[in-house]
Amino acid sequence: MSITYSGFNYPNRIARIFLLAMEEIMGKNGLNAVLNMAKLSNLIDNYPPDNLEKQFDFAAFTALNAALEEMYGPRGGRGLSLRGGRASFARGLQGFGALAGVGDLAFKVLPLGAKLKMGLPAMAGIFTQVSDQISRVEEKDDHFDYYIDRCPCCWGRKSDKPVCHVAVGLLQEGLRWVSGGKEFRVDETACFAMGDKACVFAVYKEPVG
Repeated sequence: MSITYSGFNYPNRIARIFLLAMEEIMGKNGLNAVLNMAKLSNLIDNYPPDNLEKQFDFAAFTALNAALEEMYGPRGGRGLSLRGGRASFARGLQGFGALAGVGDLAFKVLPLGAKLKMGLPAMAGIFTQVSDQISRVEEKDDHFDYYIDRCPCCWGRKSDKPVCHVAVGLLQEGLRWVSGGKEFRVDETACFAMGDKACVFAVYKEPVG
């Protein structure tokens, strides 16, 4: 697996949060093995700095997640990516910009539907604002479609099924935070890796259970 860099970047802080989350889940040796497999051994004991400089290439982020699947199989890699996405949000992504307002008391007393209607676009806006990822949200009858029009999770990958599990995990944990602790079903329904024009995630309005 060799990396062809995309020229599109995440801020260092997002990559650092994800790597710290994965280290927490897998242990240092486990993560180092994945970094070696992903041809990212330069990151061993050398995580990106905690700043918003856009310097972590989408292709490197994709390589990291592809290496999880290669090492642990599709099912195991998917589970780790989901957990990594959730842990990343919990570790610090909720502290980004506009999302800070989602923690305000005025937001907390809103009905659930209003929280989702405001919270999801706020999440999309953060990624579009601080990184080269382009995100947007469209409301449908029973769900929202969360679009990633330039995706860091599957850059250059080819697959017969959706592979952006880390994005699903991020959305699930973001929704849990926005809603005050409820779980929501999130399905990736389209993926660049499958030849689609965008990565699309159906976020269902009714909480699970």
